Amino acid sequence: MSRLDKNGIKEEEEIPLAKRYSPVRASNSIRNRKYLFLFSITIILFLFFFFFSQKRLSQALLDQTINVQSADNSLLGHLQYDEVDPEDLVTVLPGLDVHRDTYKALMKMSSSAERDGIQLILLSGYRSIELQKEIFYENKSRRNQIAIERAKVSAPPGYSEHSTGYAVDLGDGSMRHTDFEVEFEETPAYKWLKNNAARYHFILSFPKDNQQGVSFEPWHWRFEGTVDALKKFNKANKKLTQIK
Repeated sequence: MSRLDKNGIKEEEEIPLAKRYSPVRASNSIRNRKYLFLFSITIILFLFFFFFSQKRLSQALLDQTINVQSADNSLLGHLQYDEVDPEDLVTVLPGLDVHRDTYKALMKMSSSAERDGIQLILLSGYRSIELQKEIFYENKSRRNQIAIERAKVSAPPGYSEHSTGYAVDLGDGSMRHTDFEVEFEETPAYKWLKNNAARYHFILSFPKDNQQGVSFEPWHWRFEGTVDALKKFNKANKKLTQIK
């Protein structure tokens, strides 16, 4: 609309408020929100596929490791062992059984150590495959470890020397805080075992830098005083001669 001023000249009125409003700014805001939404979706999809592919890669590497090590029927560095016949087990203490041949040698060795002022403590003997399964998988989960990490300190079920009844875990009666610890290496009991265990046909299963890649376990000893025991540990003994 126009109007005459006091001199009779036409004068344009101000643009009405409704006509002055422009939706351009609002359209830009909507468009920006759409771009932000699409960008967020893209990032989420990228992260999802990235972590999924990483998981598949880790599993592939694990499978490859298992396949490489299974040429000698081993799994994650541990050799396969059959479970002992229950009739061949002897109870040493409630909940602690060993193979009858292990028992005889263990009693002789313990008596000899006692005469030298050493108290050998039997911490563990025979373990069923079911018990080993619980130890391996529950501890693995509780400690947030992958299988390869857990296998350095514990054998998968079916791959533990303890299943044979010939393996024992030993401690020092005067230093119980070293039970199942690397510090057991510093105890009088370990030093005595290093010097005398072979007399009773016991051998350290996992010395330092062993070829199986299992962590050093100074408490873990196995009995090899019979032909049956030697047969079971034939592959393990071959690896012991291949120290890294």
